Amino acid sequence: MNRLQASINIIFATVVLLSTGCQTNGISKDKKYSLINFHLESTPDGSGRTGYVPVYRANPQQIGIRNEAFLDVVYITQARVVEAIGGFSIRIQFDEIGTKRLQTITTYNRGKRIAIHSNFDDSRWLAAPQIIRTITNGVLIFTPDATREEAERIVLGINNAAEELGKAYVF
Repeated sequence: MNRLQASINIIFATVVLLSTGCQTNGISKDKKYSLINFHLESTPDGSGRTGYVPVYRANPQQIGIRNEAFLDVVYITQARVVEAIGGFSIRIQFDEIGTKRLQTITTYNRGKRIAIHSNFDDSRWLAAPQIIRTITNGVLIFTPDATREEAERIVLGINNAAEELGKAYVF
């Protein structure tokens, strides 16, 4: 995704989410939204297109990333909290375009990490899972640096945002 596309996607998502608060068609102004962005690990090169981010609050690791996200909430069809060994994870399902982007990134970048950032009640880096195989089904599952309650709020907000953005694409 080039910088112009990313900017347009962010502006579009922001306009759609903000404009729904002004409608009186039964949409609650109290509806919570979460934005989520997926960044590829990269070696910072001083160009301004890369940088370091702290992941994991208890023991922060500085991870070099591309500043431009390769996927965001625009490409998500569903998110949910799922049970995992020893706890829980967040499961993200991407649409057709998101699935193709995820497949391309995971095919050509094995061994690198995907840094995941979310804006919900708080804005923080949630995880940085390592790419160990090509993901062809459009499903990304990761264990967030969050409590179960925070994960539930994040997922609810992502689904609310995805629902509103999905309505915007209906002509």
